[in-house]
Amino acid sequence: MNADHPDAKLIVLLERIALKDQAALKSLYDECAGKLYGLALRVVSQREFAEDVLQEAFLNIWRSAPDYSASLSPPMAWMGLIVRSRALDLLRRRAAERTHLTQEIDETLADTLEGDGPTPLDTAQASEQAWALNQCLGRLDSKQREVVNLAYMRDLSHSELATQLQLPLGTVKTWIRRGLDQLRLCMARFA
Repeated sequence: MNADHPDAKLIVLLERIALKDQAALKSLYDECAGKLYGLALRVVSQREFAEDVLQEAFLNIWRSAPDYSASLSPPMAWMGLIVRSRALDLLRRRAAERTHLTQEIDETLADTLEGDGPTPLDTAQASEQAWALNQCLGRLDSKQREVVNLAYMRDLSHSELATQLQLPLGTVKTWIRRGLDQLRLCMARFA
């Protein structure tokens, strides 16, 4: 290769690095770090990560220089591939770390929220329903409200209610049916 060719200098430096010449590594760094850092930054998008990628890439270049062959690829393409590989490795590691962290949080939340007891949402909905039921019961005629309360709060049958209130069984059934119809209509407005 012609000594004036732009790759010639880099090829010579890589050959010297293959022989573990530290001065050649410094010269290669001075020559190429800016371009390789730019490539790393485009892949990882954060300066501190790009710096880490560049450092790992030059360590890899130091170790892999004996395997470099100018006939297979230009030096900048070979080093660019190393930088790109290290950048993608870093992104994969970071994604795996974040997955691990979110997985721990998800498991902790699942353990905390799991159980047979009501969730905060269940409690809030029950509270809203209880308030709505109270509002609707307040709109019933006092006789209907009394019969419905006794039937459902004390779990009394129609005949037990008729006996306790000293009313005909048919009257008790009618008041309960009408009261429940009114409650159903009223509760539908709150749903």
